[in-house]
Amino acid sequence: MSHLNYPFTFLEDANRKIEGSLELTEPLPCDHKSGGGFFRIGKLAIDDCHPLQIVLYHNDATSKFIYLHENNPDKNLLDIIGVTAATPIPTTPQKLPGQLCLGSDRAQLIGNAVSEIIGGGPLASTFAQYKQQNLAVFPIAREGLKYQVAEAIYSNYGYYCDEIVLDAHHVFDSSVPVYNRTVELTLFKDKDLDQTQKENIAVAFLADSIASGLVMKEVVARVSERFENLKQIEVISPLATIRGLCRLAQSDANSHIPVRVHVFETLLNALPPDFYYSAHFPDPKFHICPDLEEDYRAWWGKDAAGSDIADTACAGYGWSEVFYSPRKQIQMMNSQLQSRHDLTIADIVVRNLKK
Repeated sequence: MSHLNYPFTFLEDANRKIEGSLELTEPLPCDHKSGGGFFRIGKLAIDDCHPLQIVLYHNDATSKFIYLHENNPDKNLLDIIGVTAATPIPTTPQKLPGQLCLGSDRAQLIGNAVSEIIGGGPLASTFAQYKQQNLAVFPIAREGLKYQVAEAIYSNYGYYCDEIVLDAHHVFDSSVPVYNRTVELTLFKDKDLDQTQKENIAVAFLADSIASGLVMKEVVARVSERFENLKQIEVISPLATIRGLCRLAQSDANSHIPVRVHVFETLLNALPPDFYYSAHFPDPKFHICPDLEEDYRAWWGKDAAGSDIADTACAGYGWSEVFYSPRKQIQMMNSQLQSRHDLTIADIVVRNLKK
């Protein structure tokens, strides 16, 4: 895997162009008691903004989440996917993409991945420097609640950290160009902490994936306001787009508090019309293990027009729904696959079962 320097430019709205570059270094080994893997340091730079620090991770769990994993598809899973009863249930393990790791199965996988990320590599020095009363975890409802960051900290270091739940989500707003949505923050459960406890917090761990970046930018702003002695902000974001990270780089907090984003395997593209659907970049240099991306793209295959389905297959689709409502996740996948490729996810699964 070689060094990557990726210049980018896009329109934030009709009157504003964003220009910058993403730089990723060579991967380095990352040891952990459950197996280990690799991490890759990077930074995203935009004119007139402090660079945003990024770390990408590869381990067994992150690769299953982002690329393909082996599964023994049973009747229940095939039924949710929409595979008809007439299709024989395979008797041997089958390859399925991370988008079809659903519900509790997905939560368990992401918990394993986060535990390895917390327990080794770039974050180890943070836990060596600070005591448990200096750390707080901010899972963002709904998806961030499933990442098990506090549990990962405890299992690796034995620290009992305060956990402060936030409810920040998109609401429709036609006045916002391009995105047509803004952020509503309706819950911030920090009242259990007294003033002294708040003043002791030096490191904030935020947990949520990043598509447009609207939610994370707002959360970073609110957390940095309420916890005035923060020395660093660590964002655990399994899925993150370059477009969304640009918004985080532009945040006021990033200019005076070190913000670092921890991402599984690779950064994602953001597709029109609303830039919420986030597919893999096909360039092998974006991937710590390019062979995994090659296998992933082969699994999705092509549509009848000869277009590569992986170019538009969203890594998140329903984002939170995949944890809480697997059936809705499949509905969202089918909506996009049908509009872009005239296929359903069941069509693609059956096509692979027959190989």
